[in-house]
Amino acid sequence: MYRLRRMGIDTQSEHVIFIREDAVRSGLLGFKPLDRVRLTGDHPSTGERRQISGVLNFCEDGLLEVDEIGLSSVAYSDLALDEGAAITATLDASPTSVDHVRRKLHGERLERCDFDSILTDVVARRYSKPELSMFVLACALRNLDEGELADFTLAMVDSGSSLRFETEVVADKHSIGGVPGNRTTMILVPILVSLGLTVPKTSSKAITSAAGTADTMSALARVDLSADELHRVVDRVGGCIAWGGALDLAPADDVLITVERPMRIDTQAQMVASILAKKKTAGATHALLDIPLGPSTKVRTQREADELGNVFSRIARVIDLEVDVLTTDAHGPIGCGIGPRLEALDVLEVLRCNSAAPPDLREKSLFLAGRILERTGTASDACGYRTAREALDSGAAMRAFEAMVEAQGVVEIPGPATFRETIESPHEGRIRHIDCLSVNRIARLAGSPAHPAAGIRCLRRTGDVVQQGEPLFEIHAESRGQLDMALDDARACLLKTVIYGY
Repeated sequence: MYRLRRMGIDTQSEHVIFIREDAVRSGLLGFKPLDRVRLTGDHPSTGERRQISGVLNFCEDGLLEVDEIGLSSVAYSDLALDEGAAITATLDASPTSVDHVRRKLHGERLERCDFDSILTDVVARRYSKPELSMFVLACALRNLDEGELADFTLAMVDSGSSLRFETEVVADKHSIGGVPGNRTTMILVPILVSLGLTVPKTSSKAITSAAGTADTMSALARVDLSADELHRVVDRVGGCIAWGGALDLAPADDVLITVERPMRIDTQAQMVASILAKKKTAGATHALLDIPLGPSTKVRTQREADELGNVFSRIARVIDLEVDVLTTDAHGPIGCGIGPRLEALDVLEVLRCNSAAPPDLREKSLFLAGRILERTGTASDACGYRTAREALDSGAAMRAFEAMVEAQGVVEIPGPATFRETIESPHEGRIRHIDCLSVNRIARLAGSPAHPAAGIRCLRRTGDVVQQGEPLFEIHAESRGQLDMALDDARACLLKTVIYGY
């Protein structure tokens, strides 16, 4: 019997259990590091038996007493017993659903019940990080056929709760990502809301990019809304821009992201299932999907874009979601800022209709908003763009955004980064293309999105003619070390990042 101790260590979604090595020896338990261990205890008030399983780690003397077992933050929360509670520890077996993952790795086909079993264990945090990685790789290396993908998506939808709204039309929008600065969501949502549409937008944080929509919105407003808070905001102002990870919407996806992010893996199967499940569970009836197409985006050819769009459309029909799939050109970043603070400033410039607002960010936002307005019947065919532009230019969209920020909870925008330095053009010429992958990597090296003020300010755009020595980018960082890392990388790969020509 041991006493429970909260260690206060953030291990993301993984249950991690800590015990002193000498406690194992003295108790003759036979535990080894990385063993799977089950903890069991009774709630002192209700008598309810509580248990979790997790991965064991040994710690040195001084961190725990010999009769204590420590838990990571998520494990302590899920066990839901008070510190000091009496618990027992026994070896535990891997979830039986891991056998389905191994079958997939060997090339076998999975059924709906297999995905249900896997995702049930994923949501319950019974999978270790290696087992989660094995599932992600199984989907990547052994492509899911369309039937499997539909079953995976349905299992993802059923892995958590769903939002419900009274209105007949609930609009949503999603980009598959990969384009730095592409914060059209934060502009089109208030446009749509100002025109009477219900738009409960749940967004993600960055996986491989310098910032996600939720990262950027968090520089201006609270995004970690509960389901009840989200409903109150939407009932009050018509829409929101919240972080989906704070809600119980397709929670299996949020757990899988914890290994996809460090592995920098974003497979088609995971992407399709994740996006459509999130749209469906957020209560959407109509969703616009943006597939950026360019030399350095996730999708490089029109054929790939068409094939992916067709997959999205077919799987969406299975889950009863109406989708409109668009391909948009992407030959470099959109807007000027890359990173939460800098992107938020761009968004505000567009919403305020300032002359210095990035024209590409404004125009793409209006185009996408117009398309949604037409597809939902809010505007007649061929009139969506004009309707969206009038909502933006009249100030109605800005007023809707301000109401949304106030309802979610105002956050003071971070101040400028402490360290800034420019990168100059190595020669003169016209910029034909700016590599999106390189820009995202440099911004992440500078500290984005962990440091909201970190990132890149694009001083020149695709199509600009520049002189030798003219500034191209300004890198922002909160530490000299991160600035130097970003500068070194940017200078080393500059000729691959910025392509000149016609």
